[in-house]
Amino acid sequence: MRYVAIVDGKPGAFGIVVPDLPGCTSGGRTVDEALRNAVEAVTLWVEDARADGEKIAKPRSAEKLRRDPEVAEALARGGILAYVPLVLDAARPVKANLSLDAGLLNAIDEAAARRGLTRSAFLASAAREKIENEG
Repeated sequence: MRYVAIVDGKPGAFGIVVPDLPGCTSGGRTVDEALRNAVEAVTLWVEDARADGEKIAKPRSAEKLRRDPEVAEALARGGILAYVPLVLDAARPVKANLSLDAGLLNAIDEAAARRGLTRSAFLASAAREKIENEG
């Protein structure tokens, strides 16, 4: 699941607002840093809302958000839209059968061993990093 966010600001001070999650904001010195911080902000916002028994809004599409007057105004002032992924841990491992090239699997195993991780932990962390950084 990905939420659409509004990014605005200038070099050294960028802010992010997630319209579908009231009060969910983030920031950073660069757009990339602000977006990385927004991943954590969205996750924490959703976790807190769930803990409080609140219903979590489904993300609206970028097209629907552009029709929102407040979003349209932010965009007219120079804001841009960006996607922020939501990755929640389910606290339960699930077995998955994957097919990979033998050479790639060897490289994965070596990289995992260098980091003191299992193959599964390495692949999970690599996937999470890829998802969170895709924006």
